[in-house]
Amino acid sequence: MENELAKHEKDYIRIYEKKGYGSNFYFKKNKLINSETKNQYLPEDITIVAEHRYEGMSDPSDMSILYVIETNKNEKGTFLLGYGPNTDLDIAEFFKKVPKSNITDAKNINLNDKD
Repeated sequence: MENELAKHEKDYIRIYEKKGYGSNFYFKKNKLINSETKNQYLPEDITIVAEHRYEGMSDPSDMSILYVIETNKNEKGTFLLGYGPNTDLDIAEFFKKVPKSNITDAKNINLNDKD
């Protein structure tokens, strides 16, 4: 099974890209922005369809979260958030504001390998 080999963020990103989650997003002025289309999203405009957490190999306090995202404009992609002592708190707050009804594990490759 392919997802058993995925141990690092980049491995998961590659797997999700093959499943159609190829858009890249960046954060600016409290909005998530598609780097290609420049479409801008508020927390209520996105659905988190999978989330993966990682601990740093040399320092467990260095963590990251990979969000797998679908937008209300049918854009699908990923966003990697560094989490720990150097976390950008504005980005962390953005993801905390995503409505609970917009958070699911429906596309999580560790739980659903039928997609």
